[in-house]
Amino acid sequence: MARPQRVWINHRFYHIICRGNRRDPLFRNASDFQAFFHILQQLHEKIPFEIASYCLMTNHYHLLIRSKDASFSKLMGLINKSYANYYNTKYRLTGHVYEKRFYDKMIEDKEGMLEVSRYIHLNPVEAKMVRKPEYYPWSSYHLFKNPQKVAPSYINMDSILNYYLGTIEERKEKYCQTLRIRTCQSPSFIED
Repeated sequence: MARPQRVWINHRFYHIICRGNRRDPLFRNASDFQAFFHILQQLHEKIPFEIASYCLMTNHYHLLIRSKDASFSKLMGLINKSYANYYNTKYRLTGHVYEKRFYDKMIEDKEGMLEVSRYIHLNPVEAKMVRKPEYYPWSSYHLFKNPQKVAPSYINMDSILNYYLGTIEERKEKYCQTLRIRTCQSPSFIED
């Protein structure tokens, strides 16, 4: 049976999830996380895209991403191929790095954007890796929490913060408050 074709609407954000093959680690140490960010930066210089929120976990990652110029299938193919080449070369492995095709869900409205962004940032808390999202170094939450942090060029925090009123600092604080008062409940569309 053929897989259904993915639908790409260039002005929409998509929640993307990729898992390691057999749920093995995708990121074994800090240099692996940094390599992934380096790949994002290099690719962004060739194909513009925007990430509203991200979280790189040990054996999977989440991106809230859109590209107005290239389909997210093409974009994710380039990201995953580049990282798989890095990973297999570094660890002297062959074969699949990822479990299967990436999961995607189009975000259709403000509530969806905020819900998915919160879910992404609370993922390490739900996994009991940290007590608070600001303690996890491999998510975009620190960009929202710390006003002095400079976001990489591929990050578009305004796509989340524009739903709030006030100065940039006030909007960041309002977003962070929603994570503090919210219990993390998985949206029904998230695969385990």
